[in-house]
Amino acid sequence: MAKASFYILPSDSLPARFLFACKLIEKAYRSGQFCYVYTDSLQQSQQLDNQLWTFRENSFIPHQLYETENKVPDYPKTVLIGTLAAPERWQKLIFNLSSKYPADLTNTDRVLEILDNNEALKQAGRQRFRQYKQNGFDTSTHKI
Repeated sequence: MAKASFYILPSDSLPARFLFACKLIEKAYRSGQFCYVYTDSLQQSQQLDNQLWTFRENSFIPHQLYETENKVPDYPKTVLIGTLAAPERWQKLIFNLSSKYPADLTNTDRVLEILDNNEALKQAGRQRFRQYKQNGFDTSTHKI
């Protein structure tokens, strides 16, 4: 059964939310999982791209922006970041930093939703939580 895990941060800071995402992405990468990071905008994608280079001094996570559906990388062991639906090889693990429900989760094993203490963001997260439940996902919530 596919899983959707919600992580609720105590602050309402986007940089803190992205820092937490970087730590989880690094953990997934080190365990051999390659993921797609779904964002709301190119600006957010670029911000996370920059933060993945700088969040930890000795960390290296191969990653790139995914801006065009016909430009899927040849190297599948790369973390992709973008606003489009995840390409097939990156659908197993999705980090959802967007305010929308990800498109095409048929091949997804796990979605990680990272929310902060912003009320509008939490409300959108509650709606996605219900969508995951309706679509048969096993859901969990973790207050950080």
